[in-house]
Amino acid sequence: MNDSMKSIVILGGGTAGWIAANLIATHWEDKQLDITLVEAPDIGIIGVGEGSTPPLKTFLEVIGVAEDEWMGRCDATYKVGITFRDWSTKPGFDEYFHPFLCQPDEFSVPAFFHNSFLRRQGVDLDGHPSQYFLAWQLAKQRLAPVAPPNFPFEMNYGYHFNSGMLGEFLQEWAARKGVKYKQAAVTETVLNEHGYIDYLKTDTEETIKADFYVDSTGFRSELLQKALGVPFESCEDVLFNDSAVVFPTEPDENPSPQTISTALKYGWGWKIPLTSRFGNGYVYSSKYVDDDDAEMEFRQHLGLVDSDIEARRLKFKVGRVKEHWAKNCLAVGLSQGFIEPLEATALDMVQETVVRFIEAANKGNFTDQYRDEFNERISKRFDAVRDYIVCHYRISSRDDTDYWRDCATNEKISRSLRELLTAWMSGKNITDELERQNLDAYFPSVSWNCLLAGKGILPSQDQVRPGNELAHKYDLAKIASYLEGCALNFKPHQEQLRAVH
Repeated sequence: MNDSMKSIVILGGGTAGWIAANLIATHWEDKQLDITLVEAPDIGIIGVGEGSTPPLKTFLEVIGVAEDEWMGRCDATYKVGITFRDWSTKPGFDEYFHPFLCQPDEFSVPAFFHNSFLRRQGVDLDGHPSQYFLAWQLAKQRLAPVAPPNFPFEMNYGYHFNSGMLGEFLQEWAARKGVKYKQAAVTETVLNEHGYIDYLKTDTEETIKADFYVDSTGFRSELLQKALGVPFESCEDVLFNDSAVVFPTEPDENPSPQTISTALKYGWGWKIPLTSRFGNGYVYSSKYVDDDDAEMEFRQHLGLVDSDIEARRLKFKVGRVKEHWAKNCLAVGLSQGFIEPLEATALDMVQETVVRFIEAANKGNFTDQYRDEFNERISKRFDAVRDYIVCHYRISSRDDTDYWRDCATNEKISRSLRELLTAWMSGKNITDELERQNLDAYFPSVSWNCLLAGKGILPSQDQVRPGNELAHKYDLAKIASYLEGCALNFKPHQEQLRAVH
């Protein structure tokens, strides 16, 4: 990579490839780069997840897309958080809601921190997270998170969508920005004498050449891993799941704007509302259950035992590459790594990778001066996401199968996660521990508190004592009234979807 870079080839489409194309074309509009996305005509889209986190909203705003331009095209609905069911066997914690934090929560979150912290000290206070967040009210009442003009607070939310349709939409949007599209089956990656990618050769002996390449070829990682030999670092020792079985079911006329994650015998199932269907998937470990038994368990869970709906089966590997940017190639999406879809962070990682790459390139005047710094930053983000996902399994109190027992006793967790859990179990303020480890930039303290308190990692009711007046400083009835009052400003999910569809 050097300051004379004029052309970029993105190999592979899908949502990741087209996110990269749109971001590069938007941020480097003044560079007059020749950007071409090359895609094989017979390569399907993995599309493991159809949910996002709030950064997808930011991405769409950055590239200039309004909700009414894309949501109808992509069967999209709104998402304000995730309900976790059956991850815990502790009384009162069989279900909890993990919210996307928004500005109105600034008035109620202090009560959650106060109550959950003192509950860990053994004081009889309610530390269950759901009730402290506006997103829970919106999900419970099936309201869309789009605020009216007179609502004085900023809202934060994500979306559910059909990933194939979103890729097609982003392809059209990228074309408006001057991105070229080419269908071709690449058969060989040719390196120059310095080990950099020189050109790509297709099955028709055509040559495709650029100054820089973006690898969006999925788990195959044709450029970064295969051609350049960048090692893949697996984390299957702490994340056991490697398979998924997927079914569609009939949609709900007015769906709740949330993902449902239900723990099952050998993993967990998702339920994602689209306007055209519910997307349902069971993420499991093939080391503990075979594919046919997993499919039957999921059919029973969905009430589809006698249905002729065909299942779609997927395999994936969890981990990341050692370097996300090597030589004159950047990997995005599955080609750089994958941490299973439990918290829907995959597209967020794509955006973060591309935006930070653009920042590093600009800072280094289009050289690789800051490549090592960039790689370290993205790897740390992957590792932080890994630990957050691993924590869901490590703290689960389910013990009905070998799978869950092994998850709960897994001693191969990272030192970082071990120290966080130690801080929580010893009653310390984990905000201090997150700041000490410089982790609060990835998942903030409120997210960790929701995860740990929501799964019931608190003293049981027979272990607590009454608190004094200072301990009971927050009136939960008033908090409920405040959040219910805020929710009066929002339309039913179905009504808002009609407006943008």
